[in-house]
Amino acid sequence: MFECFFPDEHVKSTYDIDYKALYQEGYRGILFDIDNTLVKHGGDADRRVKALFELLQKMGFECCLISNNKKKRVSRFNERIGVHTVFNAHKPAKKNYYYAMELMGTKLETTVFIGDQIFTDVYGAKRIGMRNILVKPINKKEEVQIVLKRLFERPILREFRLKSRKRKRKKNG
Repeated sequence: MFECFFPDEHVKSTYDIDYKALYQEGYRGILFDIDNTLVKHGGDADRRVKALFELLQKMGFECCLISNNKKKRVSRFNERIGVHTVFNAHKPAKKNYYYAMELMGTKLETTVFIGDQIFTDVYGAKRIGMRNILVKPINKKEEVQIVLKRLFERPILREFRLKSRKRKRKKNG
């Protein structure tokens, strides 16, 4: 019932993802949400963010920040890392996922999206057939409209986990 919202993968943190494995699988572009994916909501790029993007660029990845935030917020965040950006992205609308790939020079098959929200990040990526990774939000303190979305995310994540466990049992069974 909720499959259109199921992430391809769900991990604890952006910083726990095996980027080397993604590269070996042929991925060359990574789209990132910012708030609660890379830093706390409203936070600036810190040492950990800078180190991650330096590593990704060294590995050969093109990266793009794709955010529903305004230009000022996205530009301020990007000052320390210097990657492609798409602001006012209107996720889950499809258009700016394609635009971000155009900026990076990547294709759908070689691009992955990483974000913390099901109804914007994951659903938008799924709408165009892009691989996606859902991460747990960094901070539970969020704006009211996001807190409300999280209430609706819970049953979807519950069903996703249940079906994932069943698939693993069947595979190992």
